[in-house]
Amino acid sequence: MNQDEKKKRVARAALKEIENDSVIGVGTGSTVNFFIEALAARRGRITGAVSSSESSSARLRAAGIEVLDLNAIDGFDTYIDGADEANRRLELIKGGGAALTREKIVAAAARRFICIVDDSKVVGVLGRFPLPVEVIPMARNYVARELVKLGGEPVCWRQGVTTDNGNQILDVRGLSITDPVGLESEINQIAGVVAVGLFARRPADVLLIAKDGGIETLTR
Repeated sequence: MNQDEKKKRVARAALKEIENDSVIGVGTGSTVNFFIEALAARRGRITGAVSSSESSSARLRAAGIEVLDLNAIDGFDTYIDGADEANRRLELIKGGGAALTREKIVAAAARRFICIVDDSKVVGVLGRFPLPVEVIPMARNYVARELVKLGGEPVCWRQGVTTDNGNQILDVRGLSITDPVGLESEINQIAGVVAVGLFARRPADVLLIAKDGGIETLTR
Protein backbone atom coordinates (compact mmCIF):
# COMPACT_ATOMS: atom_id res chain seq x y z
CA MET A 1 0.00 0.00 0.00
CA ASN A 2 1.44 3.37 -0.97
CA GLN A 3 1.75 6.34 1.36
CA ASP A 4 -1.28 8.21 0.05
CA GLU A 5 -3.50 5.16 0.51
CA LYS A 6 -2.30 4.85 4.09
CA LYS A 7 -3.05 8.54 4.67
CA LYS A 8 -6.57 8.07 3.30
CA ARG A 9 -7.08 5.03 5.51
CA VAL A 10 -6.06 6.79 8.71
CA ALA A 11 -8.07 9.88 7.75
CA ARG A 12 -11.20 7.75 7.45
CA ALA A 13 -10.39 6.08 10.77
CA ALA A 14 -10.31 9.50 12.44
CA LEU A 15 -13.93 10.12 11.44
CA LYS A 16 -14.96 7.41 13.91
CA GLU A 17 -13.48 9.48 16.73
CA ILE A 18 -15.79 12.45 16.13
CA GLU A 19 -19.01 12.91 18.07
CA ASN A 20 -22.12 13.98 16.20
CA ASP A 21 -23.16 17.65 16.40
CA SER A 22 -19.79 18.67 17.81
CA VAL A 23 -17.24 21.35 17.06
CA ILE A 24 -13.86 19.93 16.13
CA GLY A 25 -10.37 21.26 15.61
CA VAL A 26 -8.74 20.61 12.24
CA GLY A 27 -5.00 20.80 11.63
CA THR A 28 -2.84 21.24 8.55
CA GLY A 29 -0.98 19.02 6.12
CA SER A 30 -1.37 16.31 3.51
CA THR A 31 -2.96 13.72 5.82
CA VAL A 32 -5.37 16.32 7.19
CA ASN A 33 -6.32 17.23 3.63
CA PHE A 34 -7.52 13.66 3.16
CA PHE A 35 -9.41 13.96 6.45
CA ILE A 36 -11.16 17.13 5.23
CA GLU A 37 -12.13 15.29 2.04
CA ALA A 38 -13.60 12.43 4.07
CA LEU A 39 -15.34 14.88 6.39
CA ALA A 40 -16.88 16.75 3.45
CA ALA A 41 -18.93 13.68 2.56
CA ARG A 42 -20.34 13.66 6.09
CA ARG A 43 -20.22 17.33 6.98
CA GLY A 44 -23.67 17.21 8.59
CA ARG A 45 -22.13 15.31 11.50
CA ILE A 46 -20.45 18.42 12.94
CA THR A 47 -21.61 21.95 13.63
CA GLY A 48 -18.32 23.60 12.69
CA ALA A 49 -14.54 23.51 12.90
CA VAL A 50 -11.69 25.53 14.37
CA SER A 51 -8.81 25.56 11.89
CA SER A 52 -5.06 25.83 12.47
CA SER A 53 -4.22 27.51 9.16
CA GLU A 54 -5.59 29.65 6.37
CA SER A 55 -5.08 26.79 3.91
CA SER A 56 -7.17 24.37 5.97
CA SER A 57 -9.80 27.05 6.53
CA ALA A 58 -10.13 27.47 2.77
CA ARG A 59 -10.52 23.71 2.27
CA LEU A 60 -13.12 23.48 5.02
CA ARG A 61 -15.18 26.35 3.60
CA ALA A 62 -14.97 24.81 0.12
CA ALA A 63 -16.37 21.62 1.63
CA GLY A 64 -19.31 23.53 3.10
CA ILE A 65 -18.06 23.35 6.70
CA GLU A 66 -18.32 26.47 8.84
CA VAL A 67 -14.99 27.71 10.20
CA LEU A 68 -15.30 29.11 13.71
CA ASP A 69 -13.20 31.66 15.59
CA LEU A 70 -11.61 30.00 18.63
CA ASN A 71 -12.33 33.16 20.63
CA ALA A 72 -16.04 32.82 19.89
CA ILE A 73 -16.57 29.34 21.34
CA ASP A 74 -16.39 27.84 24.80
CA GLY A 75 -13.88 25.10 24.07
CA PHE A 76 -14.30 21.96 21.98
CA ASP A 77 -13.68 18.25 22.37
CA THR A 78 -11.51 16.83 19.60
CA TYR A 79 -8.60 18.09 17.52
CA ILE A 80 -7.50 16.07 14.48
CA ASP A 81 -4.05 16.72 13.04
CA GLY A 82 -1.11 14.96 11.46
CA ALA A 83 2.59 15.04 12.32
CA ASP A 84 5.92 15.07 10.56
CA GLU A 85 7.31 12.65 13.13
CA ALA A 86 5.94 10.75 16.14
CA ASN A 87 7.36 8.44 18.78
CA ARG A 88 5.50 5.77 20.69
CA ARG A 89 5.13 8.09 23.70
CA LEU A 90 2.92 10.22 21.43
CA GLU A 91 5.43 13.07 21.38
CA LEU A 92 5.55 14.78 18.01
CA ILE A 93 7.45 17.01 15.63
CA LYS A 94 5.10 19.25 13.66
CA GLY A 95 5.47 22.35 11.52
CA GLY A 96 6.43 21.09 8.10
CA GLY A 97 3.50 23.11 6.81
CA ALA A 98 4.60 26.20 8.81
CA ALA A 99 1.41 26.18 10.93
CA LEU A 100 3.00 25.04 14.20
CA THR A 101 2.03 28.02 16.36
CA ARG A 102 -1.67 27.87 15.53
CA GLU A 103 -1.53 24.07 15.76
CA LYS A 104 -0.17 24.41 19.30
CA ILE A 105 -2.93 26.81 20.22
CA VAL A 106 -5.70 24.58 18.87
CA ALA A 107 -4.15 21.48 20.47
CA ALA A 108 -3.94 23.28 23.82
CA ALA A 109 -7.59 24.32 23.62
CA ALA A 110 -8.85 20.84 22.71
CA ARG A 111 -9.89 18.37 25.38
CA ARG A 112 -8.54 15.53 23.20
CA PHE A 113 -5.84 15.59 20.52
CA ILE A 114 -5.92 12.78 17.96
CA CYS A 115 -2.87 12.57 15.72
CA ILE A 116 -3.13 10.70 12.41
CA VAL A 117 -0.01 9.42 10.62
CA ASP A 118 1.20 6.67 8.35
CA ASP A 119 3.85 4.29 9.68
CA SER A 120 6.71 6.09 7.88
CA LYS A 121 6.34 8.92 10.43
CA VAL A 122 6.92 6.77 13.53
CA VAL A 123 10.47 6.83 14.91
CA GLY A 124 12.29 5.61 18.00
CA VAL A 125 13.95 8.98 18.67
CA LEU A 126 12.63 12.29 17.37
CA GLY A 127 14.88 14.44 15.21
CA ARG A 128 15.23 12.73 11.85
CA PHE A 129 12.79 15.33 10.49
CA PRO A 130 14.22 18.87 10.77
CA LEU A 131 12.73 20.62 13.81
CA PRO A 132 10.76 23.74 12.77
CA VAL A 133 11.01 26.85 14.92
CA GLU A 134 8.84 29.90 14.23
CA VAL A 135 10.71 33.12 14.92
CA ILE A 136 10.15 36.87 14.89
CA PRO A 137 11.96 38.03 11.71
CA MET A 138 14.35 40.47 13.44
CA ALA A 139 15.52 37.68 15.78
CA ARG A 140 16.20 35.06 13.10
CA ASN A 141 20.00 35.13 13.16
CA TYR A 142 20.18 35.44 16.95
CA VAL A 143 17.84 32.47 17.42
CA ALA A 144 19.82 30.48 14.85
CA ARG A 145 23.04 31.00 16.82
CA GLU A 146 21.35 29.91 20.04
CA LEU A 147 19.95 26.79 18.38
CA VAL A 148 23.42 25.83 17.14
CA LYS A 149 24.57 25.92 20.78
CA LEU A 150 21.91 23.30 21.53
CA GLY A 151 23.40 20.90 19.00
CA GLY A 152 21.45 21.73 15.86
CA GLU A 153 23.87 21.87 12.92
CA PRO A 154 23.23 23.49 10.57
CA VAL A 155 20.23 25.75 11.05
CA CYS A 156 18.45 26.52 7.78
CA TRP A 157 16.12 29.45 7.14
CA ARG A 158 13.08 28.30 5.17
CA GLN A 159 13.40 31.04 2.58
CA GLY A 160 10.29 32.34 0.86
CA VAL A 161 8.02 31.05 3.64
CA THR A 162 6.06 33.43 5.84
CA THR A 163 3.72 31.95 8.42
CA ASP A 164 0.07 32.95 8.78
CA ASN A 165 1.30 35.03 11.72
CA GLY A 166 3.80 36.97 9.60
CA ASN A 167 6.88 35.24 10.97
CA GLN A 168 9.71 33.07 9.61
CA ILE A 169 10.72 29.43 10.05
CA LEU A 170 14.09 27.98 10.98
CA ASP A 171 14.52 24.26 10.30
CA VAL A 172 16.96 22.71 12.76
CA ARG A 173 18.78 19.65 11.44
CA GLY A 174 21.07 17.15 13.10
CA LEU A 175 19.25 16.79 16.43
CA SER A 176 18.71 13.53 18.30
CA ILE A 177 15.95 14.51 20.69
CA THR A 178 16.17 12.18 23.68
CA ASP A 179 14.46 14.65 26.06
CA PRO A 180 11.64 16.23 24.02
CA VAL A 181 9.98 17.96 26.99
CA GLY A 182 13.24 19.49 28.18
CA LEU A 183 14.30 20.65 24.72
CA GLU A 184 10.88 22.13 24.02
CA SER A 185 11.09 24.16 27.23
CA GLU A 186 14.66 25.27 26.50
CA ILE A 187 13.91 26.47 22.97
CA ASN A 188 10.75 28.25 24.13
CA GLN A 189 12.93 30.39 26.43
CA ILE A 190 15.04 31.81 23.59
CA ALA A 191 14.07 35.43 22.97
CA GLY A 192 12.45 35.78 19.56
CA VAL A 193 11.06 32.24 19.41
CA VAL A 194 7.30 32.22 18.84
CA ALA A 195 6.88 28.43 18.98
CA VAL A 196 8.90 25.27 18.45
CA GLY A 197 7.52 22.30 16.56
CA LEU A 198 8.00 19.90 19.46
CA PHE A 199 4.67 18.71 20.83
CA ALA A 200 5.93 17.02 23.98
CA ARG A 201 4.61 19.12 26.86
CA ARG A 202 1.20 18.68 25.21
CA PRO A 203 1.54 15.45 23.22
CA ALA A 204 -1.23 13.65 21.40
CA ASP A 205 -3.79 11.77 23.47
CA VAL A 206 -4.38 9.22 20.71
CA LEU A 207 -2.05 8.27 17.84
CA LEU A 208 -3.63 6.49 14.88
CA ILE A 209 -1.00 4.82 12.68
CA ALA A 210 -1.85 3.52 9.22
CA LYS A 211 -0.01 0.32 8.31
CA ASP A 212 -0.30 -2.17 5.48
CA GLY A 213 -2.35 -4.42 7.75
CA GLY A 214 -4.69 -1.79 9.17
CA ILE A 215 -4.75 0.91 11.86
CA GLU A 216 -2.70 0.73 15.05
CA THR A 217 -4.02 2.83 17.94
CA LEU A 218 -1.77 4.14 20.70
CA THR A 219 -3.19 6.03 23.67
CA ARG A 220 -1.67 8.03 26.48
